[in-house]
This record gives sequence, structure tokens and C-alpha cells, in this order.
Amino acid sequence: MPATELDNDAPHASDPLGWLEREARAAPNLAAIIDGLAQRLRRAGVALARLTIHIGTVHPQLLGYGCVWSRQTGHCDEVEVRHAANEADSYKRSPLRLVIEDGALVRRDPRLPEAQAEFPLMTDLAVDGITDYVARPLGAISGKRSSVTYSTDAPQRFGEADLALIERALPMLALNIDTRIMLSIAGNVLDAYVGRRAGARVLRGEILRGQGERIDAVIWVSDLRDYTGLSDRLPDTDMIRLLNAYFEQLVNAILEHGGEVLKFMGDGLLAIFPVDPSAPKAAAESALAAARAALAALAELNDRGGKSLAIDGAWSPLGTGIALHRGPVFFGNIGAPARVDFTVVGAAVNLAARVEPLTKTLGRSLLLTEAVAQLTAQPLLSLGTFPLRGLSAPIAIFAPP
Repeated sequence: MPATELDNDAPHASDPLGWLEREARAAPNLAAIIDGLAQRLRRAGVALARLTIHIGTVHPQLLGYGCVWSRQTGHCDEVEVRHAANEADSYKRSPLRLVIEDGALVRRDPRLPEAQAEFPLMTDLAVDGITDYVARPLGAISGKRSSVTYSTDAPQRFGEADLALIERALPMLALNIDTRIMLSIAGNVLDAYVGRRAGARVLRGEILRGQGERIDAVIWVSDLRDYTGLSDRLPDTDMIRLLNAYFEQLVNAILEHGGEVLKFMGDGLLAIFPVDPSAPKAAAESALAAARAALAALAELNDRGGKSLAIDGAWSPLGTGIALHRGPVFFGNIGAPARVDFTVVGAAVNLAARVEPLTKTLGRSLLLTEAVAQLTAQPLLSLGTFPLRGLSAPIAIFAPP
């Protein structure tokens, strides 16, 4: 689509430096900062055709992310970069590798055969009419090395005044980005280590021991079958790969169905599906669907076998036991003054943990208590009532047919 031009009355419409200094901090997101800068550079006379930033981050799945602005689209597209990207041939033969790894400044005319031979990217840029390409470090944003590229399709390439204006803008751009990236990295780390809902609450300042709330939730407790035997038979490196693959199947299913993973305990997993008082059945249906999806994913993993995980030891198909129970829990900070954990506690959590061992006793991969069973329309089998250690009354247990 055509480029979206700034209104004449936009703040500092032709003054990119003034905008970065006084207004950019109010931009709603990173893409808006890049878009705002790019358009103001153009209004200031710079024939900017393309502007990209590449920012490293701390994330279990992402190496970094960035934005790509072009005059043709008139907006900034955000991109995510996976950890494996730096092993790709396209990265190894790109100018960004020199910038990110060596701190180099790269400037090329993409139309020149020698530039295209050095960096295949130049061929694509030349097709798009780019006449001048610059890639350079943007500095260490939140401790991570970052970079910026800017290009023009002007026949005379970038002028010295153009380059000088861009160079003056970059330090202020880095400052504006840094505060946002710090918050983003903090969110990424908290999401990975304590869960999305818990992480958001910690960022809001709910960090005092004992701080939290009582919520209604469907509780998921699961364990890997024969964990002790597998640990005895497999080397540590194989066991880590196995656990990662096992947890990946369960966690993906839980997250895809709206659950929150709270804790890994050895081979165990604790998760919740918060109950919406206006639609209490939804959490039970989601938890049951997640459990079925996890078991199906685990079956597919077993079909691929140990070689798919580069495990050469005594592989055996992986099994799990999942218990689902609904009840009130305290969701908040628990622990000692110097070390707290954002988790759930309560009688309902204890009951779910007591039900899980029954999966092995009854030869079932998935068990539900009556508190969950009565909320789902799915067909279930009543397996009877069973005494649970520490509880005065037996508990009715159900399972899928």
C-alpha cells in the first residue's frame, strides 16, 4: 500500500531530532518509534527508502527481534528471530553478521557486482532500486548488541548531510528503544520462568511475600512415568533432552488451551486454568482438551522414538499421568523473605497432587475429580470412589472412556 505521510501539524513533523528528544517516548510501541523516525527523516529531506533495526533479547525461544520500515509499505513490520537463525547461511553471508559479531560499519552500493558477490542480500536490494546501503552498530541496548540499517534509492545515493543527520539521530533512537527493551526483556524472562499471568503481576509490583489473591481454578498436576528408571538408564545429557521434549508436548498443549504453567518439579508439572465465574464450564473443557492434546502429542513423540531426540541409550516410550481437579486456591507469593515463588497453594492443590498417583494404580493417563467432571459435557467413565492419603472422605474419580 502507499506510504502514510505525516500530517503537517504532527509534532516535530520535519524535525527528527526534536521528535526523538521530546515526543518519541510517548509512542505506543517500538514499531511506532521506527515509523515516526523514518517519516520525519524523509520530511527533513533524507531520501530514505528502508530502515531496519535488529535488537538482541533474553528469551528462551528468541535470539532477538526488530522492525523493518519501507517507503513502499509506509509502515514498520515487526519480526522475530529464532535462536537457530545465526546458524543459517543467509545470516552468515549477510552484512549484519559483521555488524553484530565484529562491530563493523558496512556501506555498499547494491548495484555493484562485487557487492552482490560479497553479500547475496545486495542482489535483492538492487532489484528494489536501492542505491546505497549502510549497516552499523546501534550500541548495546539493555546489554545486548544491536544494529541498524538504512538505505536509499536516490540516484545520487546518501549525501553527507543525510548521513550526518542520521548519525545524530541514532544515539537518541537507542535511548528511546532501551527503556522499552528493558521492560520487554523483563517480561520475557518472567513469562518463561513464572508464567504469563504471574509474570505480569510481578511486573505490576506484586512482589511482597503473602501478596496475592484467592481464585477458582482447574488444577493440573502431572508426572512422567518411570522417571526413576529412565534416569538410571540414560546419561544425563540424554535425560535432559528427553525431559525437554516431554515437557514441550505438555506445555504447548496447556498454553494453546489457555492454561498457565506455574512450576516444574523434577519430572512433575503444576498448571492452572483460571475459572471465569460467568462461564465456569469453559476452564474444565479447556483443561480436558489440553490434557487430550498433550497425550496425543506425546503419542506422536513416541512414534518417532529416541532417535528423533538423538538419544542412543535405553529408550522406552514415554508415559504420563495427569490429574485434573477444580477448587479455590491462593495465587500469589509464597516463600521466605529472601526467596519467594509465585505459585498456587491450598487444599485443592493438595487434592490434585494426591489424585495423580492414582493414574498409575488405575492404569489411566488422565483422571478427573467430580468437581471437574460435573462441569464438562464430554463423556466420562465413573471409576468409583477412592481414599486419598490425608483426606477424611473418599473422592469420586472419573476418566475418559
